[in-house]
Amino acid sequence: MNIGIPKEIKEQEFRVSLLPSAAYQFVKRGHRVAVEKGAGEGIGISDADYKSAGAKVVDMHEETFETDLVVKVKEPLASEIPLLKKGQILFTYLHLAANRALTEGLLASGATCIAYETVNVNHRLPLLEPMSEIAGRMSVIVGGYFLAKHNGGKGVLLGGVPGVLPGKVVVIGGGTSGLNAARMATGLGADVTILEVDLERMRFIDITMSTANTLFSSEANLLELLPSADLLIGAVLVPGAKAPKLITREMLRLMKPGSVLVDIAIDQGGCIETSRPTTHHDPVFIEEGITHYCVANMPGAYARTATHALTNVTCRYVEAIADRGLDEALAHMPGLLSGLNIRDGRLTCKAVASAHGMDCLAAGT
Repeated sequence: MNIGIPKEIKEQEFRVSLLPSAAYQFVKRGHRVAVEKGAGEGIGISDADYKSAGAKVVDMHEETFETDLVVKVKEPLASEIPLLKKGQILFTYLHLAANRALTEGLLASGATCIAYETVNVNHRLPLLEPMSEIAGRMSVIVGGYFLAKHNGGKGVLLGGVPGVLPGKVVVIGGGTSGLNAARMATGLGADVTILEVDLERMRFIDITMSTANTLFSSEANLLELLPSADLLIGAVLVPGAKAPKLITREMLRLMKPGSVLVDIAIDQGGCIETSRPTTHHDPVFIEEGITHYCVANMPGAYARTATHALTNVTCRYVEAIADRGLDEALAHMPGLLSGLNIRDGRLTCKAVASAHGMDCLAAGT
């Protein structure tokens, strides 16, 4: 199979979809790998590294789309959608529920699109988890940074000092990103509360993180916590679906000016009413006196770590598709079927269809 690895063109996105070590394995198995010139230079991987692995380095972005299987990190931008065609497979993060225009564009292309973030194995999202881990840990780093007075924050140090109470961190959602955010915050010595609706998950958090508090996620409990929260982290996830808006503008007004919120769910539309996507180049804005950090590709800030973590989990799926072909790979790895969002120009993901009011074809048909 011909595999294409384009250079990511999203602003400030330096990750690359596959490492030279993965390309080496694919070439060794008889596949052809085309890597765009400079695809890995942002994280210190040279074209020579890919050539040594047996991949072909191509000059033009379009050449990596002249393949059977295009493996990316982020969703195609508007200029890339016309490069896709019927019979081609696209494997990447898509987050279609938050982007109707992208959904319509991919449907019109006729390509088959598999989303990393909806691949589900035993109620886990193995291709999303490493990026959620990075985003969760990162949320506390950036949140603490923007709490500094010279960055527009209220001047609260999350860990406090002897004789001064630590900052208060509220994490909405106890999934992978929320748990990792809480781990970082408690590690700094902050006062951390995790809101969650799954009682079994709360028991797990209570056992494994005795330094964090758990609270049932309800509007009443949020209203009680917001006035004293220094850092609010939105870590809500409904797999494949648009994130629910759990914090309204009115609720946000309860927070003190100079407080910070990080909306990790922004890729799926955000879980806070006032959120809108930002970039690493211009990461924050202020609404109702609250600093909003809503970068849509947070893990891209730590692109080298993120690339290695991503390749670790995606490589076996790419290998299965390349070795077996799509139909046999879907039968061999049932979890991959849940990642199938679009097949031959038909929408196959119920959550995306529901978000946009579109018809949905069963993924297995």
